[in-house]
Amino acid sequence: MDANNELILQVSGVSKRFGGVHALDNVNLDVRYGEVHALVGENGAGKTTLINILGGIVERDSGTVVFKGQDVNFVRPTDSIQAGIAVIHQELAMMPALNVIENVYMGRMPSKYSRVLWKVAEQDTRAMLEQVGLDINPRTEVSKLSISQRQLVEIAKALSMNASLLIMDEPNSSLAESETERLFEVIGKLKQQGVAIIYVSHKIEEVLRIADRISVLRDGTYRNTFTREEATVDKVIQMMVGRELRREHATDGRQIGEMRLEVQNLTGERFQNVSFNLRKGEILGFAGLVGAGRSETARAIFGADRFTSGKIFLDGKEVRFRAPDEAIRKGLAMVPEDRKGLSLFMNLPVLFNISIAQLPELSRAGVVNNRRVTQVGQEFVNVLMIKLSNLSNPISSLSGGNQQKTILARWLATNPKLLILDEPTHGVDVGAKAEIYQLIRNLAETGISILLISSELPEILAMSDRVMIMHEGRVTGILDRSECSEHSIMLYATGMANGN
Repeated sequence: MDANNELILQVSGVSKRFGGVHALDNVNLDVRYGEVHALVGENGAGKTTLINILGGIVERDSGTVVFKGQDVNFVRPTDSIQAGIAVIHQELAMMPALNVIENVYMGRMPSKYSRVLWKVAEQDTRAMLEQVGLDINPRTEVSKLSISQRQLVEIAKALSMNASLLIMDEPNSSLAESETERLFEVIGKLKQQGVAIIYVSHKIEEVLRIADRISVLRDGTYRNTFTREEATVDKVIQMMVGRELRREHATDGRQIGEMRLEVQNLTGERFQNVSFNLRKGEILGFAGLVGAGRSETARAIFGADRFTSGKIFLDGKEVRFRAPDEAIRKGLAMVPEDRKGLSLFMNLPVLFNISIAQLPELSRAGVVNNRRVTQVGQEFVNVLMIKLSNLSNPISSLSGGNQQKTILARWLATNPKLLILDEPTHGVDVGAKAEIYQLIRNLAETGISILLISSELPEILAMSDRVMIMHEGRVTGILDRSECSEHSIMLYATGMANGN
């Protein structure tokens, strides 16, 4: 195929409404054989709706979709798969209790005379795993794999379908840097084979590196398509959000107060002898590579995990929380990385998700004061500028950025002294990131102490007053903002600083 000219996909004038919301409005997109075509936009821009239409999950209201020269209208996912389209969703569709082979060939196991050909399935699965560079036993139960390994299995599953169009929705959101490089190698091989790839990502620098062309959606409408040569970070972001975003830098002149938290030689299952302190109004960045022990340390402080030795002092008094509810009563709050698994009740209303941590205070004799609950919920929707049509709608109806703001609203309603944020902008678009950054600064200016765990070094550098770095469960350095750079942080994160 001529990758420069021949189109595998043409989307023309596609529109889709959900009730009163226009998710897509007259959207156009074309994709060529053997190209990586990035699709970018803020959360709520319509990317997921378009992916779901191409994947046969939802039907379009109007417009045309031409795939391999044929006018198509997929009404179920199997229609899309049989046509040659494979979708790797951000939320992995896997069965943890089954093994890798069963997940890769789910619903299409090779068989003869009604008997599953296990040897054939295992051999084919090994070949797919080798393509993505994943060295595991195909008979391993998926529940025993890490999130990054599961992501690579999902990619292997898509490759096993011999798809001619592969749609990747945030495929490396849970991958370490080395695994991301492996993914990019796989994508390069697929391009050479003429496979077309629609690549959805919030990481604009990554998009500029890997994409041949970049199409931008905003508020459900198609805005523009750039070639890699035409595109710049600023140009793409401005097209996505409709405005220029202020470059983020830590606020100078913020008043840092007296000691709020002191941690001395804290040791647990995945961290050893962790010591640091955090003052009122300070933002302490918490950097390190995947598996460094940052989240585990934070969870131990919050009472979600146990620690075996060491001491924690809050406002000068030693504390040891046996459960998170004890920490909450003392003024701590924590927003975990896995918001859908650990924080959100996806099918319940936004109002419930905001108010759940405050329900005891908003009740009398076991009876909830619904008027006060609604008042508190609306107050934080206004303050955090959460975009929604109704507080009674399920939180699953909100974009990722607005879901994250809802979790922040829940904990801010408890009036915390210390806020632990674990990857607070994970999976959040650039516009919502800017809003969350400003919110974090505003909270620090009111005297709230913030422990910010992030794997994005630009985020750490932009937001932190000081940066603590961990490597293999130990603190390797604590740097003032003036000492910080991506290079210096990575030296400590890899254990290479000070001759380690």
